[in-house]
Amino acid sequence: MGLSGAFAIWAGALGLVAMALAITRPNVVHALIWVVAGLISLAAGFFALGAGFAGAVQILIYAGAIIAVFIFVVMTIDSGDAALARERVRLGKGWKLPLVLVLAVLAPVALSLPGGGLDGAPVAVPAQRLGALLFGPWAVAVEVASAMLIAALLGARHLARREGGQ
Repeated sequence: MGLSGAFAIWAGALGLVAMALAITRPNVVHALIWVVAGLISLAAGFFALGAGFAGAVQILIYAGAIIAVFIFVVMTIDSGDAALARERVRLGKGWKLPLVLVLAVLAPVALSLPGGGLDGAPVAVPAQRLGALLFGPWAVAVEVASAMLIAALLGARHLARREGGQ
């Protein structure tokens, strides 16, 4: 494994830590900052693996546009002391099942990666080929991912609405 592979693994590990911190922070502003850190770490991993276009898209679309929408949602939710106390209670009880589900999904992926998943040098993929894949055979997966993001935003907005209306 070369230096770029080692850096990609390091960036991925930092991204996982940042995202873990994002989902365990009761303060939504702090969680959002950790999400940005995780997305930028993921972009760094893409750059290290020679996927510059994917890294640039990661920064422009996800760390830029999607986070702007999240900021809009954060501005509309209650972030007072009572809401923070409720969120601490929610985080205290509800983390075991999601952890088991994440491990159940990641275990087969980790077991299927030969030699850590980095065999040989990274291969650059032209932007045209990536576009053809995203709007061809992977179009449904891209649309499902966007629907999941919208559902997550609506769910976060619903869970965090103020008591007594809004």
